Amino acid sequence: MAKILFVEDDKDLTEMVNDWLSADGYSVEVVHDGTEGWEVLRKGKFDLIILDWHLPGGLSGPEICRKYRDSEGKAPVIMLTGRTEITEKEQGFDAGVDDYLTKPFNLKELSARLRALLRRPPNKLSNVISNGEVEIDLVKRIVTKSGAKVQLLAKEFDLLEYFMLRPDEELGTDTLIQRISKPGSKATADTLLETITGLRNKLDDGKDQSQSIIATIPNVGYGLRKVAAPSN
Repeated sequence: MAKILFVEDDKDLTEMVNDWLSADGYSVEVVHDGTEGWEVLRKGKFDLIILDWHLPGGLSGPEICRKYRDSEGKAPVIMLTGRTEITEKEQGFDAGVDDYLTKPFNLKELSARLRALLRRPPNKLSNVISNGEVEIDLVKRIVTKSGAKVQLLAKEFDLLEYFMLRPDEELGTDTLIQRISKPGSKATADTLLETITGLRNKLDDGKDQSQSIIATIPNVGYGLRKVAAPSN
């Protein structure tokens, strides 16, 4: 049973998430204060940590994460936040955050992200994720293929980041449309198809769609096709 530390000051939210994750089979310890959260994290052993960005008690979520990483903490960290700006996400990634979930969020999506992070190899704290010859730097927002930089549109990067952080996940079209939507500008199914086509054109080297890095999953949506790293 995976043990999770959840540091969040909204007691209604923590109760709802705690009930949901407990029903999923996780052991959850809830703390409502930043400083107390750090003390519990420092003394305990957890498989995953969920942190709110803004916390009472003198320590924010990013500050707790940085202290945890500085003390050689290895467990994956999800940050709950209403922040969507790239510079703010960079602050979190620089502090050692592995993934973000923007409030309000769907509990099923939280579960999916937990499963994806818990499947990662232990001690994998790099901000660079690779799949075959494709690498993505989450902080610098740079994508390379076989060492050469690939120029992506912002929505293409956001979608590729979403896929790369969720290997083996089958992602529904509605979820992906929401991912590339911006405040005041909701994406459509056509926007999603256009974005996926752009990624395939830039990353697939002319391969047949059946061999694309982004696999079409009938009656569901899309998913990342895992590709073995090239042999030296």
